[in-house]
Amino acid sequence: MFDLTPELIARHGLTPDEYADIQRRLGRLPTFEELGVFSAMWSEHCAYKSSRIHFGLLPTTGPHVLLGPGENAGLVAIGPDRQGRQWAAAFKMESHNHPSFLEPVQGAATGVGGILRDVFTMGARPIAILNALRFGAPDHPRTRSLVAGVVQGVGGYGNCIGVPTVGGNCGFDACYDGNILVNAFALGVVPVDRVFKGAATGVGNPVIYVGSATGRDGLHGATMASAAFDATAKDQRPAVQVGDPFQEKLLLEACLELFAEDWLAGIQDMGAAGLTSSAFEMASRAGLGMSLNLNAVPMRAANLTAYELLLSESQERMLLVARRGCEDRVRAVCDKWGLESAVIGSVTDTGRMVCRFDGATVVDVPVAAVVDDAPSYDRPRRPPADLEERRRLDLSDLPDLADPGDLLALMAHPEIASKRWIWQQYDHTVRNGTKVGPGAADAAVIRVHENGARLALAVDCTERYGFADPWACGALAVAEAVRNLSCVGAEPLGLTDCLNFGNPEDPEVMWQLVEAMRGVGDAARALGAPVVSGNVSLYNATAGESILPTPMIAAVGRLPDGVQPVSSGFVSAGDEVWLLGSFRPSLGASRWLHQKRGRHAGRVAEVDLAAEAAVSALVRRLVGDGVARNAHDLSDGGLAVALAECAVAHADRPFAVACQLPEPAQSGGALRVTERLFGETGACVLIGALSGHRALIAQLAAEAGVSSMRLGVVGTQGDEFVLGPLVVPLVALAKAHAQGFEQVVLGGESGGRQPPSQH
Repeated sequence: MFDLTPELIARHGLTPDEYADIQRRLGRLPTFEELGVFSAMWSEHCAYKSSRIHFGLLPTTGPHVLLGPGENAGLVAIGPDRQGRQWAAAFKMESHNHPSFLEPVQGAATGVGGILRDVFTMGARPIAILNALRFGAPDHPRTRSLVAGVVQGVGGYGNCIGVPTVGGNCGFDACYDGNILVNAFALGVVPVDRVFKGAATGVGNPVIYVGSATGRDGLHGATMASAAFDATAKDQRPAVQVGDPFQEKLLLEACLELFAEDWLAGIQDMGAAGLTSSAFEMASRAGLGMSLNLNAVPMRAANLTAYELLLSESQERMLLVARRGCEDRVRAVCDKWGLESAVIGSVTDTGRMVCRFDGATVVDVPVAAVVDDAPSYDRPRRPPADLEERRRLDLSDLPDLADPGDLLALMAHPEIASKRWIWQQYDHTVRNGTKVGPGAADAAVIRVHENGARLALAVDCTERYGFADPWACGALAVAEAVRNLSCVGAEPLGLTDCLNFGNPEDPEVMWQLVEAMRGVGDAARALGAPVVSGNVSLYNATAGESILPTPMIAAVGRLPDGVQPVSSGFVSAGDEVWLLGSFRPSLGASRWLHQKRGRHAGRVAEVDLAAEAAVSALVRRLVGDGVARNAHDLSDGGLAVALAECAVAHADRPFAVACQLPEPAQSGGALRVTERLFGETGACVLIGALSGHRALIAQLAAEAGVSSMRLGVVGTQGDEFVLGPLVVPLVALAKAHAQGFEQVVLGGESGGRQPPSQH
């Protein structure tokens, strides 16, 4: 027998009120195993108890949406194959933040493994991976090893399982010094008539465990992900899972073979909270119960307890519900692929989860009490007391100069500089479907072999904007992701989000979360890009300090038939440079301002969602008609950085540029030169076009209600980059962009070398 002390209950992440509620629901004291079950399933990570009440802020339906949030991944229609069979893309993004800070290689690797399972659980073959990474200040003592370890984990898992990592996003800020972010995205394709769901249907159907045997790794992983870090964080390393991509490859192929038959009634991966979450969630979705024999679970460690069997987060495992009479067929396929499998229980009509171990009943609880009736809190929220101070922008102490050093420093900043060192460690061409890979354009483009569709993928967030305006941060994350799709000619189909925030028990953090969700929802509606899946990661805080609001957005779009994607970089000398969109830059919350002051201040330029929609539609039209030969949106670093990125995108042949500095669209007097050069704004895109298209661009822009301005020409100023009064040697610009990441983050380490050791 064990003592239900307040300390034990607190270690399980349960409040006194929650524990009292458990007793009330059961009408008795819980067993130790039941305490673990409630701890995991009522954790923030599994129950979304601080955010669930606000999910209505997000649009989840649209003309392409086949399945929105609630399953393992969302589904959007991507068209028929030659035989007329309809296909769908299944995709989702999730966080693996805390584990990756503690053990960067395994934390990142198992994050990739988990999101891949979410996708192929739907019946879909994974065909693409993205990642969104946030690290601490570049000069922080742990940043270098964390970057190296996370990249090693992401690349190692994706490369081994044979799914291309085609793009991503990587940023740095001191707010992540003690709590990095690793957000993993995966996309797969599935015939619409062969989609599988995670419901335990059919009373009497057998429940089958498939995959790696259970060990002690990953215990309390969901609970760990639902609490802030403190000085004892390193003691939580046993809660980090250990991945095996080769085993996952076998599991993937076995599942896809099973999906081709009519033997399964439901399937769910064992992710956070392991067997507990998969069993309870499947039973809940079906409105039924389960009876499980924990002694039948395959084990790879001696003397595992019932508690450990229920809560272990050992990787590469699935829970299947087979149709009665098909058990032997399912197990024969598993045997073929060298996978452990065992019938561990059956579906019941009791509405209860009953688990037995060593002849005793260790769990006997109503499924609804654990899943459907999990706590949901409308937590107090209020804006920061210093909000007006955060939004105040005083530039009087900063010189207003067109300083070449400012542009060179921005281009060398690891958030802007080339990420070649990262993506060269990823296999982004495996499966032979990658048409536009990392570093080439504003979005990746992959071809779906099954029906010929070409899908564009992008992931974005500028967390600096959330310091003073989380609504704008959420809205612009969506807007930029959609802009990036448009820059390769793709129309948006849907979004997935990963909402990374601090401690929700802090009213200021809750205000940030709700405001950002409101921004995401407003932009998603305005841009016709519904949210079909996602994840909320809270308690990203260390020693009482929360991260900046980081509502990461991944967008998926489709290129219409006949449209050829374009790169972000200029194509040839003589092309004309055009700026599309109203130019309303602000140095508030900008990368330039942070570089000058070492802190965040001010708010980003006013967000105009109608203008975002109009600009994106115009860019898609120009790319689709072959008018735009390249396209790149304005974001970090403003116009000067965007133009410089276009000029040096092809590292082996950078282009000289001669452009005028445009006047801003806003009234109220002329802006500073630095604001026009480095101020940031939404709803603006640079394109390159042949001179013969000058009249057509102006006409189409006018018809779309979008401002357009010809800024200059590519390749007419020898070896210089010229933007109004700013003149920078082209060779210095290209060097800063090409080498900045390695020099700043990795101490000058060559991109061709192996990452630094983690030990």
